[in-house]
Amino acid sequence: MNWLYRHFLSFAICGMIILLAGCSATKFVPDGKYMLSKNTIVSDQEEFNAASLNPYIRQNANSKWFSLIKIPLGVYALSGTDTTKWRNRFLQRLGEAPVIFDSLQAQLTCNDLTIAMQNMGHLHASTEMTLKTKGKKLKAKYILHPRELYYIRNVELDIQDDNIREFLTKDMENSNLLNEGKIFSIDNLDAERKRITSLLMSRGYYHFHKDFIQFSADTAKNDKGVDVTLHLLPYRVNEEDVKGRPHPLYTVRSVNFVSGENEEMSLRQKTLENNTAIQAGKLFNSNDLQKTYNNFARLQTVKYTNIRFTEIPDSQLLDCNIQISLNKPSSLSFQPEGTNTAGDFGAAASLTYSNRNLFKGAEVFSLQLRGAYEAITQLEGYQNSNFMEYSAEAKLMFPRFLAPFLSKSFKRRSTATSELSFGYDLQNRPEFHRRVFSLAWRYRWNAPKQRMNYRLDLFDLNYVFMPWISSTFKHDYLDSVSNRNAILKYNYEDLFIMKTGLTVTYNNGTHAIRTSIETSGNLLNAASYFLGQKKNDKDQYTLFNIAFAQYVKFDFDYTRMFQFDKNNQLVFHGALGFAYPYSNSTILPFEKRYFAGGANSMRGWSVRGLGPGKYKGSHGRIDFINQTGDMKLEMNLEYRTKLFWKLYGAAFIDAGNIWTIRNYADQPGGQFVLKDFYKEIAMNYGFGIRLNFDYFILRMDLGMKAINPAYDYEDEHWAILHPNFSRDYSFHFAVGMPF
Repeated sequence: MNWLYRHFLSFAICGMIILLAGCSATKFVPDGKYMLSKNTIVSDQEEFNAASLNPYIRQNANSKWFSLIKIPLGVYALSGTDTTKWRNRFLQRLGEAPVIFDSLQAQLTCNDLTIAMQNMGHLHASTEMTLKTKGKKLKAKYILHPRELYYIRNVELDIQDDNIREFLTKDMENSNLLNEGKIFSIDNLDAERKRITSLLMSRGYYHFHKDFIQFSADTAKNDKGVDVTLHLLPYRVNEEDVKGRPHPLYTVRSVNFVSGENEEMSLRQKTLENNTAIQAGKLFNSNDLQKTYNNFARLQTVKYTNIRFTEIPDSQLLDCNIQISLNKPSSLSFQPEGTNTAGDFGAAASLTYSNRNLFKGAEVFSLQLRGAYEAITQLEGYQNSNFMEYSAEAKLMFPRFLAPFLSKSFKRRSTATSELSFGYDLQNRPEFHRRVFSLAWRYRWNAPKQRMNYRLDLFDLNYVFMPWISSTFKHDYLDSVSNRNAILKYNYEDLFIMKTGLTVTYNNGTHAIRTSIETSGNLLNAASYFLGQKKNDKDQYTLFNIAFAQYVKFDFDYTRMFQFDKNNQLVFHGALGFAYPYSNSTILPFEKRYFAGGANSMRGWSVRGLGPGKYKGSHGRIDFINQTGDMKLEMNLEYRTKLFWKLYGAAFIDAGNIWTIRNYADQPGGQFVLKDFYKEIAMNYGFGIRLNFDYFILRMDLGMKAINPAYDYEDEHWAILHPNFSRDYSFHFAVGMPF
């Protein structure tokens, strides 16, 4: 506690020094100028959301850490005005210079705010600016006067093209942007222009663009209604063509494929055709053009694609030329890494070979070989003290659906991949040897317009084989009557896991939702039943005399981002998981159980250091098996802010826990009970530092326990009121964001 208090006091003193230094930043402000200290936007109408127009402010005050303190300005102010000194130059590069108020930018901001309100339907809006100075500091206040809203009273169409008029008149009936009674919004008018332009370009109008669409508005009746007329102008070849003519429809005459410069086309013709949505004999379609670009962009063997249309003279025909430039087909990569498992240090390395065009159809084959070594300490009674692991994983990915009973047109329309994978993992520990064989077939596809991604694991087979278990390990944990652990014993037996699962992901940049469901063992159980297979002495069906797991598992994950400005962001994350073993299983396989604690979970606890429920772990080397559960509930709130350079900071609160469905004797207090579970919600708080190098992020988080459900007595249960740094902290180092 004393250690924590001293360091907190030191940080507080440093913060105060920097904060006070920020007050002296005006020494860098020239005479007759002012430092912009604050911007404020208010409206004279309470119902108008003035804060939504913050992005229109052209000049912002100095940035704040966590939207509270102008630390970068304070760092800059610690420097002197003599830039010949290294110390001053360093502090100025590290900090942020005071923002000098620019009256021209302020006036342009007023204009932008007024135009923004007018575009929202407040046609007579205006903006007023007031300035308040104190010394060399200035506060700018923008007062919005939205006034009344205007609504669309009537919509008329002036379409000077007979061919377009007929179907566009019908289409406008389904438009929800330009209807009577809607707010008269310039943004809606522009969106309607883009929608109609896209519609026509997808129906063969190759030369159509949005400048052919214009709007006129009439407010002469002196009320809040606006009469809107949509004008669709005729096609003009040039400026001399005053009268104009109907817009021409273009048909694709041919589709040709050419390779990049000094390259030989190594993709099969069928692969090229399957990824080309543009088809000869059909009308030009801008949607097909974009889909063709997207299809080729997802092929790892393709470097870039260039599609050009050539008009045939004196006709309305187009020749489509698709130029494909390819990447090198093969690559070899080597990646070393360091490992640290519960204080045991080690090293690992992987070698990966990839072929991006194995069968000349953009199939991707990869083979990864990995080796790892770790020196295990504090393990007595065993002959060896080292952990060694060797693994091999082979994947073959096809850039299309490979499945029976699917039509060619469906396969052509779908943006999908099919993947076959095989893996073998050899683990030799002092306590046991484990071998894992895996074989899987899965599909991935997406729906870009709906921002949806799908993954279907048609089957994922894992065979866990235990060829050797140390006699010491068996005596201490598996066979000893006084120390027998059912969960531990189940997970150190030979086991089959054959699962099928579906994962659906939605992401629009602000909201991210991921939900998945998987089942295992149902087909094997049904087959065993109908074939009349006998059960073993544990009342289980077996495959090759090995019991198989049977369970159902559901997961839901939600993330919401609130962006305050370019430097400050609040992120909420919630996760819910539930798994239930049944029929052939009474316990979930270890790999399918939930755990809490670690860099991406409850950061006040170490990995698998929390739960289930109020279970208090013994902190033994094997006790991690008991700190797992069948269900999970977790919520996280994290505030992220840019500090300086590529350094970002974060403050977070985590809450949650895991529970078991059944009351296992080896996990006392771990069962989920509806009337009591809220008492077993753990909480922690903490701070983090992130180094953001764009292509990867290094993250360090320090979490402190706030509520520890494993203890009933006050000091440890309410750790936030009785902090003990040596007891309650956990430090995590990771790559990437936690959620």
